[in-house]
Amino acid sequence: KGVHVITVNDYLAKRDAEWMGAVYNFLGMNVACVVHGLSDEDRKAAYRTDITYGTNNEFGFDYLRDNMKFALEDYVQRDLYYSIVDEVDSILIDEARTPLIISGPSNVTSELYYTADKVIPRLKKGEMIEDRDGTIGKTVRSYTGDYTVDEKSKSATLTEEGVLNLEKLLSVENLYEPSNMAILHHVNQALRAYAIFKRDVDYVVKDGEVLIVDEFTGRLMPGRRWGDGQHQAIEAKEGLKIERENQTLATITFQNYFRMYEKLAGMTGTADTEAAEFNEIYKLDVVIMPTNKPMIRIDQADVIYKTGKEKFLAVIEDIVASHETGQPVLVGTITIEDSEKLSELLKKRGVAHNVLNAKQHEREAEIVAQAGRKGALTIATNMAGRGTDIVLGGNPEMMAKREAAGADDPEHAYAQSFEKFTKLCAAEKQEVLAAGGLYILGTERHESRRIDNQLRGRSGRQGDPGESRFYMSLEDDLLRIFGSHRVSFVMEKLKVPDNEAIEHGMISKAIEGAQKKVEAHNFEIRKHLIEYDDVMNRQREVIYRQRKEVLAGENIKETIDAILDEMVEDMVATFCPDKTPPAEWNWENLTADFVNQFNVEAETPEPDRGLTPDALVENLRDQVGARLAERTELFTPPVMEHLMKVLLLQTIDAQWKDHLLSIDHLKEGIGMRAYAQKNPKEEYKREAYALFMEMMGRIRQEVAQKLFRVQLAREEEVAEMEAAQRRERQALARQGGPGPVAQGPVKRDIDKVGRNDACPCGSGKKYKKCCGK
Repeated sequence: KGVHVITVNDYLAKRDAEWMGAVYNFLGMNVACVVHGLSDEDRKAAYRTDITYGTNNEFGFDYLRDNMKFALEDYVQRDLYYSIVDEVDSILIDEARTPLIISGPSNVTSELYYTADKVIPRLKKGEMIEDRDGTIGKTVRSYTGDYTVDEKSKSATLTEEGVLNLEKLLSVENLYEPSNMAILHHVNQALRAYAIFKRDVDYVVKDGEVLIVDEFTGRLMPGRRWGDGQHQAIEAKEGLKIERENQTLATITFQNYFRMYEKLAGMTGTADTEAAEFNEIYKLDVVIMPTNKPMIRIDQADVIYKTGKEKFLAVIEDIVASHETGQPVLVGTITIEDSEKLSELLKKRGVAHNVLNAKQHEREAEIVAQAGRKGALTIATNMAGRGTDIVLGGNPEMMAKREAAGADDPEHAYAQSFEKFTKLCAAEKQEVLAAGGLYILGTERHESRRIDNQLRGRSGRQGDPGESRFYMSLEDDLLRIFGSHRVSFVMEKLKVPDNEAIEHGMISKAIEGAQKKVEAHNFEIRKHLIEYDDVMNRQREVIYRQRKEVLAGENIKETIDAILDEMVEDMVATFCPDKTPPAEWNWENLTADFVNQFNVEAETPEPDRGLTPDALVENLRDQVGARLAERTELFTPPVMEHLMKVLLLQTIDAQWKDHLLSIDHLKEGIGMRAYAQKNPKEEYKREAYALFMEMMGRIRQEVAQKLFRVQLAREEEVAEMEAAQRRERQALARQGGPGPVAQGPVKRDIDKVGRNDACPCGSGKKYKKCCGK
């Protein structure tokens, strides 16, 4: 059935497949790797092997792309059976809030982004005003300024004063009128772009593009775009060209993708803190394995200062002191801004160092590999998931490769260099061990304890000595937003002078409490997301199952018969109520609707007293069946079956795309239902179900109308149309890129048919008089 081994990037997928492939081949199993850029044929072959390596993005996008294809033989994936996930916490927890999306171009104009971008910088950020006795109750909060920022929930909200100012600036009477909803949406996204999203923290601008920075790993994520117009608002803020907004064509969250596997397992060094979430969401238990060798790293207590300036000065002094002894130091920062600030301070002191953040990611492997050399000093942003071990004394392989790169005989030069550097690194390792091993110095605690543990875990590996310490200040985001009042209270009680630090068990507990608070907050967000996505997941499963049944050619005639029967029953129920005498039934509208749906006049029976709705249903059903039999005889059964299949697939796909847009709109405003004393989650379930049933009704209606109106075309025209559709579908399926949002708009391979053009079905009529009705 096949095992999927999931890793966090293509480099690790390829490396692990090569390393372990020889072992599995020896045991009689074959191994392959799925990476970005592979053709469909290569992907299909890779998924047919016993063990397939690849990234979570590739596996997820292949699932979505398969369910957009027009032939079962084009599917690349087999049924999802068993998955083993490396760095399971990173993929199933950190990535859980990021949906995989394949999208195409929408019709939204970019002008409103420029309009909103002009007015937002003219607004003033407000502050909460305390009442006289200094306490803030939930009902007595009031604010100054035009907008307020809640950093806990990462939201920005207009005040009443801000709304009035915006109405003046935009020359609108009421910003909240239904006709102004579009501009209000763009204003809110522009406000978040300025108030919440920070350059070189949340994103970087490179080559005229806004690139997202992964908050957990510090890596750039080319190909990913924030949805709902947020990316466009940031592009407007930075004065860049605004890319067209996209419309979702297919989407799934990692949570629901991985829950489709019959068996799921994973491994990571930092899962224990999230054991409850693994159990609740994925029904996975966490088992702690003992280390290979005893861990002798010394984890020092946190050091806390009152201000960020004092903290950074202390960090510099600690770095310089350790650097002078020859001990390698790895400094972990949370933001690019902090890594560059530290770099400037070290340059002023004349200390040589390397910087590893999203802007220098090209040299990542080389910098990390040499971070364990004697006297090495490396500043890194979010070290999680870097995938390269820090070898004490240095990595001779990497050094030899670099030295042999320009030689006339690279292989001979590499062998000589490798021998030389192996001896050098072995000697350096003894000096580094004597100096105390790798020193990990964190400049701030992350929101997640796992990320801190991953940074610490870079030192003291395989029984090597090491040391770690975190420096903090009351101005750090974690303490400022989630826990500074408790820590500052302790510091006041202990009367800590401004320029002195504090190391105390109570402080460490308060910090851990703040981190637990953030983790619980983020868990609630992920839980909330999966509760909402479960509604869509059930609908997605129904649609994809129907597509697969149609592609397999299973019961297509029975499916069409069921659709037509249901339509006749709905018609009779609408126009011929059970408790109304037949003479009072709406015969006129019934016959008009019958012609509209089935393109034939209804031969209705006389409305005598003995006529029942059930008898009328049988009568009309027979007429529709006879009409379908006539057309089947005219087209021949094989052609008619193929036509039914194509009509079903095209209609399901078009209606599903529109349904996803409707669901997006429903999600946007569902939170407001709480103001009407309604449960937003229950309202969302109810309305999403209603929208789904409406969509299913439209699918039935559209299939029936087209089935009874379509005309035969010449064979060469049919072949040309099918080839064009296949090309369009393949171009669409190739969208998806390396990240969770498909990059770039989907291009049509065939021109749009004008209303007065000849209908492409080959009838010889104008499009508007034929299939374009």
